[in-house]
Amino acid sequence: MRKIVECVPNFSEGRRQDVIDAIGASVKSVAGVRLLNVEPDKDYNRTVVTFVGEPEAVVEAAFRAAKMASELIDMKNHRGEHPRLGATDVVPFIPISGVAMQDCVGLANKFGQRLADELNIPVYLYEFAARSPQRRNLADIRKGEYEGLAQKIIDPLWSPDYGPAEFNSKSGATVTGARKFLIAYNVNLNTPDQSIASEIAARIRESGRPKKDASGKVVKNEKGESVKIPGTLKAIKAMGVLLERFNIAQVSINLVDFETTNMHEAFEEVRRQARSLGVEATGSEVVGLVPLQAMLQAGRFYADRGRGKEWSEEQLVENAIQQLGLSQLEPFDPVKKIIEYQL
Repeated sequence: MRKIVECVPNFSEGRRQDVIDAIGASVKSVAGVRLLNVEPDKDYNRTVVTFVGEPEAVVEAAFRAAKMASELIDMKNHRGEHPRLGATDVVPFIPISGVAMQDCVGLANKFGQRLADELNIPVYLYEFAARSPQRRNLADIRKGEYEGLAQKIIDPLWSPDYGPAEFNSKSGATVTGARKFLIAYNVNLNTPDQSIASEIAARIRESGRPKKDASGKVVKNEKGESVKIPGTLKAIKAMGVLLERFNIAQVSINLVDFETTNMHEAFEEVRRQARSLGVEATGSEVVGLVPLQAMLQAGRFYADRGRGKEWSEEQLVENAIQQLGLSQLEPFDPVKKIIEYQL
């Protein structure tokens, strides 16, 4: 079986096309790697790049892309809706075929050490590559973001896994690791009120939200820790954002295990919570690529409402696109967005 690894680095630039093109070109310059998708977002000021290939070639492409980003992106000037820690913000390695998760852990370590040694960029390991429980969750590593990194990095608890415990003001820091296939899935609301999107995100994400008393104060337990109300969905992370281009709020979701919670389940739950707050979920979008299985699951969910009809793969995919409103903001082309159709 051919060894194939996917890499989905996120870069803190979504507005300057020349920079985005240069990063994409650096990936394409590596033999044995196929660039599948480059997806910038101007509101997030962030670009998600997706490529696949043989393990060693993928590491080389990731390094070249990060090197290009370090030359062209200055974090001191970066502003955007999405949390970020550095110019090359996060670089996950995902096993596709012929490789195990532990193989991708090795790739993340190899990439991280090279980034630190050659570019002097502090590197943190997360998910399956994390060396301690507190670093497994990307959100915990990103807490404080770039603006808080100068203080965070000198805390012994947050010394980098690779590189010096020194603030790199231009490039920030990079997080790398190995993980399962993640679907970046965002649900659109018919309101520009970001606070509503944030409230919905807090209600549905697995980590939940702080419990408050009648006066609005956060309830503490006997240890002085905040009491949490669990979220309604498992294996998801979520936050509320404002998309200025479209003047709408959006519930931005990471489906970290779509076999536990898939797109249609997230969409229907956001819709339910939105209606309880007097707004509607009008559509959604996938950032980057999506597995065919996830699309077919969603298509079948909505197809079950039309019992007695036989559905082809193409019809199930189209049904998912229509029912989830995946083309509301930008056209959803299955050939370009479904990973199996790209390989």
